[in-house]
Amino acid sequence: MDAVASIPQSTGEVTLGELIAEARRLLAQGGIESAEQEALWILAHAFRLPTHHVITDQDRVLSPSELAVARGLIARRVGREPLQYILGTQEFCGLEFEVSPAVLIPRPETELLVEYVTQRISAERRATIVDVCTGSGCIAVAIARLRPHARVIATDLSGPSLHVARRNATRHRVDERITWVEGDLLGSLAEQGLEGQVDVIVSNPPYISEADWATLQPEVKLFEPRVALVGGAQGTELHERLLQEAFHYLAPGGAVIMEIGAGQARGIRGIIEQMPWCKFHRLVYDEAGLERVVIVERVRA
Repeated sequence: MDAVASIPQSTGEVTLGELIAEARRLLAQGGIESAEQEALWILAHAFRLPTHHVITDQDRVLSPSELAVARGLIARRVGREPLQYILGTQEFCGLEFEVSPAVLIPRPETELLVEYVTQRISAERRATIVDVCTGSGCIAVAIARLRPHARVIATDLSGPSLHVARRNATRHRVDERITWVEGDLLGSLAEQGLEGQVDVIVSNPPYISEADWATLQPEVKLFEPRVALVGGAQGTELHERLLQEAFHYLAPGGAVIMEIGAGQARGIRGIIEQMPWCKFHRLVYDEAGLERVVIVERVRA
């Protein structure tokens, strides 16, 4: 990456239009591909203005305190901190979710998990659904809103992640319908009395391999929680553990719906073939044509 120009420190008279130009230039020099649009989003956030006001009010002279706040946010993005952490939110399934460095930023392709859960569970059904590695709670909250009669249980190894998830559930008025459990995969459900009772286990577990970690974009590698991304040497270790544990909790005919990384479907099918209690049901590709979701069913008794 080329050297990035330092953020100007002058607090002389600067208009909003001049700051927009400055932000776009610095973001572009920092390697941000969508520098023009991100500059507007960052400044709209800094000044708590609608984006169109930022565009139409460019003659406005900024105060020193406004400049300091805005330039601080611009510097964070130039340093490749994800825009979502700077703005504090990310959209998922049409809902706005709080995000922080404690949680993985929700990706559009993960919405496929919600889609396939809701395909299996009708809106009227009183099903039991467990979201494993819930992170920001985006999957659990989206499902709770779409399936109001379902019992939703969300687990995560990280206490700070669960705090964010709870706030998101409160924001979307489903907190009372989700049970939050801190623990490793399904091991934390031992006292919930769910053996043989769960209709769907859904999960976006860590699936980046150790070798691939070094190749990730700076926004991911430097800022997002490594524990939510790296699954082990192969990247499929947590998928295998989750399937091993799922046997004790799934009802006959129940399903495990998991997000996977590109090129991992073959290895996961090999894992499934070693487990006589379940069968491979479907592989789903995302809009880019990449392997994205594996659906596994418990064999009916």
